[in-house]
Amino acid sequence: MNQVWAKIEAQGIKILTWADEEYPNRLREIDQPPPILYIRGEFLPDDLFAVAIVGTRKVTAYGRQVTEEIASFLASNGVSVISGLARGVDAIAHQAALKVGGRTIAVLGSGVDKIYPPEHRGLAEQIMERGAIISDYAVGTPPDASNFPPRNRIISGLSLAVVVIEAAETSGALITADCGRTRQRNFAVPGSILAPQSKGTNRLIQKGALPLLTPDDLMQALDLTRIGEHKSARKVIPTDETEAKVLSVLSSEPLHVDEIRNQAGLPIEKISATLALMELKGMVRQVGGMNYVAMREEQAEYKVNK
Repeated sequence: MNQVWAKIEAQGIKILTWADEEYPNRLREIDQPPPILYIRGEFLPDDLFAVAIVGTRKVTAYGRQVTEEIASFLASNGVSVISGLARGVDAIAHQAALKVGGRTIAVLGSGVDKIYPPEHRGLAEQIMERGAIISDYAVGTPPDASNFPPRNRIISGLSLAVVVIEAAETSGALITADCGRTRQRNFAVPGSILAPQSKGTNRLIQKGALPLLTPDDLMQALDLTRIGEHKSARKVIPTDETEAKVLSVLSSEPLHVDEIRNQAGLPIEKISATLALMELKGMVRQVGGMNYVAMREEQAEYKVNK
């Protein structure tokens, strides 16, 4: 066994068992704690102060916007973001945390050497530089549909809170929330009662999950100390009439480029070029599907009580 483990560790994979002091204490308290964890990257003591962000693979523009805002806010304030590297909400959460220089942890439903989905291998490499990839499945284990529900207990178990962004009524994200309902706070982002992606989150709220309306709700529930206000996007004065018109029609609600064109009364070519430049300046942000929002100027800043 020692020879096998030595070969695994030679690949840059760390092995933690129950006997190791570094084994996360919070995982010892869950139902069916994993006897072995395989880790690529670095799992730090501060990563125990973490929040899980999970949700649908078929994320809407609304879901993308909320995921980016919450993940970047958490990571900017020293909270590690945990998710499952899946398409949709998971990947967006990891990317948002990395974008602001924060830490993020991915828990896999396969061996840590079998990245799934394959198009996220590049993202996985970035995560290993600013966090870790973790699995309780042996090295070489391929991804399988039956592996993902059990791994959700680890996502939940490593987290102080689980935030479900968007989820259908049969979503695996609901399993993650269910795993932690007796140990930590569950939050769900409310959505339209007509949207399939919000049926699961609305149901969670009905069953007792806390509705997440702003990042402040999460920060206060996790006992973070507010340390003031800072600019999340510096105030940039429009340099011409086109930028001014675009800003006048944008808000925090996503607006499609065609609707921006209609409201601003300008040619689509000019609108597209202006939006691209304004995004570089940090004035607007694309949230998927050619939908744009104006960047917020003020955002609360917190520090973690570790």
